[in-house]
Amino acid sequence: MTVADRVLDNLPWHALTGPHAPLAQGSGKARRYPRPMAVFAAAEEMNDEGWSALIELVGPGRAIVLFQPDIGPAPTELSEIGRYPSFQMVAADTPTSAELAAFEGADEITVLGANDVDEMLALTKLTAPGPFFQETYRLGTYLGIRENGRLIAMAGERLRAEGAAEISAVCTHPDAQRRGLGARLTAAMMAEIRGRGDQPLLHVARTNHGAIRIYEQLGFRIRRDIVSLAVRVGPDGGTG
Repeated sequence: MTVADRVLDNLPWHALTGPHAPLAQGSGKARRYPRPMAVFAAAEEMNDEGWSALIELVGPGRAIVLFQPDIGPAPTELSEIGRYPSFQMVAADTPTSAELAAFEGADEITVLGANDVDEMLALTKLTAPGPFFQETYRLGTYLGIRENGRLIAMAGERLRAEGAAEISAVCTHPDAQRRGLGARLTAAMMAEIRGRGDQPLLHVARTNHGAIRIYEQLGFRIRRDIVSLAVRVGPDGGTG
């Protein structure tokens, strides 16, 4: 399935005004996720009107993360916390042999939910795959692998727009790494997303060369650069 460039270039906006609209806070030109769920916010256009709408939505002392290509300098009303370059990678239109091979052993994979949140939080805190909060699991399907009752690997979906869904929170406990569990869970998530008729995609830090190689083996290709920009309204304040 081919997803329009305008959707992929501003995925948070099309998620928050599409499949995730029931979760969204805000109206007009800006939206954000509730803080216990995700740090992301978006504007329809990153122009003066869009920035103003974001500032009004977020409020003094609060922080958000914007996620799209070519974000220019933030207005003076915002403090820039950090810029984090990544690649957006999209999956091949049909499963590759590597994807199918990684999916073998899927009987070990279980669906994670509200009862697993404490373990999910502990695993993501240990492995730091990206922001994960108490209600992040509500964004979509999350899958895990357990060993002797302990959650040792997981993956799920985060931003979801019409026709596309982002695989995220791919992580493996240090004691269980180098066993292909991350690739297996990524392949399972790809199958889940393809089963809905959507295109799997993901974002990976440009410096994470090992992960990029694995994703390329599974059939992902680099589409373009994406920047995560963390900003706070005003010079001081918290990160709510």
